[in-house]
Amino acid sequence: MRAVVVFYGAKVTFIPWPVPEPVLPAGVNPVLHDAATSAVAAYRSARKMHTRQALSEEVAMGADGTPSMQVDLLVEDAIAESAQANRVNLLSEEAGFVDNGSATTLVVDPLDGSANAAAGIPLSCFSAVLTRDSIAVEALTVWLDTGRSWWARVGQSTPYRTTGRKSLDGASVSLLRPKRTSAAAWQRVSGRAGRVRVLGTTCLETALVAEGTVDAFVDPGSDTLRIVDLAAALVLVPAAGGAVVDAHGRPLDFDPDLTRRWSGIAAASGELADQIAETVLG
Repeated sequence: MRAVVVFYGAKVTFIPWPVPEPVLPAGVNPVLHDAATSAVAAYRSARKMHTRQALSEEVAMGADGTPSMQVDLLVEDAIAESAQANRVNLLSEEAGFVDNGSATTLVVDPLDGSANAAAGIPLSCFSAVLTRDSIAVEALTVWLDTGRSWWARVGQSTPYRTTGRKSLDGASVSLLRPKRTSAAAWQRVSGRAGRVRVLGTTCLETALVAEGTVDAFVDPGSDTLRIVDLAAALVLVPAAGGAVVDAHGRPLDFDPDLTRRWSGIAAASGELADQIAETVLG
């Protein structure tokens, strides 16, 4: 297996670890199933065929107004082909809205944690929601380096349960990395939390809230998150007894305008979500 190539004195590295098949529940909608398996296959191929340096190269500007890495486009292209084959619309981070003439739209973050994925850090996800007439009906998140998945359908019971925690004091919290505009709020939240993690993949971190591994995930006021970052959480976390809100109280909706941003909070309870939002706002 290729791991290191020396090219004119420069070290060029491949990511040597295999990408497993996803473990998907039997009830997953075929559209979500096909999109997820297509994403995994594309990610596996990308890691086999491209070096870390090539995967991280910024090659285009996404519909969300941020640069797209090579690895993002390789995975998204496979998902776009899947959506077209299944005759559903696509709302995706890089391509934006693709109208395939359907009342059903696949809202997807093809590769959440792109920088992690390109570097070989095993913290990245495929994450998607099926919507019908802009109403979410089903969500699926797949942890790409492990094959582990989280799935929920609106109106049906789920095996996941949040911790139910209601207080920020002493809580286990995942935080978006601190930014200049959110540094003070970041300090306020982290100062009250008992444990803080920064994983760099919102979709995984919110899935961990849903299953009760951590108490909350927070963007402390930086307005970084797009709807594709929060789409699956809007189904998974409430189904598990938690809440997803914007720190500034704005509604979270499936608007195809990917330049819109939120400061999303996914928490083990509504009380905890509200307390975190109050702390963010100071």
